[in-house]
Amino acid sequence: MKMKKYSFYISLFFIATLVSCKKDETVKPKVIYEETSKTKEVLPKDTTQIELADLPINLEGTNFLIHPIGVVAGKSKGLKSYSDADLSFAVSNYGEYQITGYLKNLKFQEIGKDTITALTDKQVLIETATYLKTVADKSKLQLLVYTLADMDTNKDDKLDESDIKALYLSTVSGQKFTKISSDFQEVLDWKIIESKSMLYFRTIEDTNKDGELNAEDKLQYYFVNLLDKDWKVNIYKPI
Repeated sequence: MKMKKYSFYISLFFIATLVSCKKDETVKPKVIYEETSKTKEVLPKDTTQIELADLPINLEGTNFLIHPIGVVAGKSKGLKSYSDADLSFAVSNYGEYQITGYLKNLKFQEIGKDTITALTDKQVLIETATYLKTVADKSKLQLLVYTLADMDTNKDDKLDESDIKALYLSTVSGQKFTKISSDFQEVLDWKIIESKSMLYFRTIEDTNKDGELNAEDKLQYYFVNLLDKDWKVNIYKPI
């Protein structure tokens, strides 16, 4: 009888543990709405993070060096982190004309000059920076496309992969850093039509205001003519 009671309590313990784990695995909402406050533009500084730069990258055919800026941060979630066992000081990866990571900024330096300038003075979390090599080959336009978080949309006082991703453009020198997606619209994907120097992208917006981005929400379709000096964003409706 005692053994049966013991087994019963063990079963209850495992059930409670499973329920607790499921609660902990709850996906954070992308957007939290508050009537009395706006999304914070300046977030609290994490003093546990150590900022550093990778060695510079020279994109093929360009006259600029790009210095990726990131952090090494204990167990901080959302910025590149490392355990004591495999500590690394790399904050980015580079391949196929694309820089990836969880980067706080990029800095640009014209080859042969000492001046180094930052892409932005705003708080951002850059996940990809892609050089449009094929566009440069055809039109001589040397441009970068970025996917990044620029707003603490879920109001947890940090920028990480749980926040909405935006789409930006700049020249290969880091100048003319321009947001081309709309606030509170998550960029799903983008592509280049090389022959026309056109950039197409799709976004999803939390149209039912439930804080989640899913099949119940609305997709938007846009294109930008990269030859247009103002990079005007145009909406189109394929469906």
